[in-house]
Amino acid sequence: MTSHTADEAKAANIAAMGEPLGALYSALWQSVAVVHVYWKEYVELFGSKPERIDLLNRAAPAFFHMLQDELWELTLLRISRLTDPAKTGRAGRQNLSIQALPPLIGDAKLKARVTQLVADAVSETAFCRDWRNRRIAHSDLLLALEQPTTPLADASRLKVKTALLSLTAVLNAVAGHYMDSESRFDLGGRINGAVTLLYVLNEGVKVGEAREKRLEEGKPIPKDFRREHI
Repeated sequence: MTSHTADEAKAANIAAMGEPLGALYSALWQSVAVVHVYWKEYVELFGSKPERIDLLNRAAPAFFHMLQDELWELTLLRISRLTDPAKTGRAGRQNLSIQALPPLIGDAKLKARVTQLVADAVSETAFCRDWRNRRIAHSDLLLALEQPTTPLADASRLKVKTALLSLTAVLNAVAGHYMDSESRFDLGGRINGAVTLLYVLNEGVKVGEAREKRLEEGKPIPKDFRREHI
């Protein structure tokens, strides 16, 4: 396995695909990789084991409830942006979106395939854009006032997983044609990320609960009355 910097990967992509397509693919690849990193951290904390949820609730429930909501909405927002129209607004502002890929592809067969994969991805991610448009980027008044209106699109961890797979399929179709390669964004874990935090929390919660037990039983030790300033 060879490791490349982002600039080295971009140069290789441009060499294989040409300047417009290679540059766009590189930027999209980086964005898709980032959303996978954030999503994996979310799943590690909130979607893996009931025991982890219990640990977070014992450690700092208010903080982790906030973090859960923010990571969830951030993921939907990032997916939404990646599937927006290639241009928006009267001025035709260009967006970093998978919808910008097909016009840059010269090979007719590949262009047709990528066009279909993009359409599939746009469909699979429609729920993300509904959340973005009516809750995250904007606040729909009727939703905010809890008045009768169209409910937010159904969203779940499974739907996010499917959405991410659809984005990956688009990029791998392009890379497979030009470079005979593909990417797996869902493998591995982040060094010093959520799992590391969980281990630290686990040790800290045990120490804190032991201290509380000693205090309740009237058997404190000197260090129970000392708190380090952080």
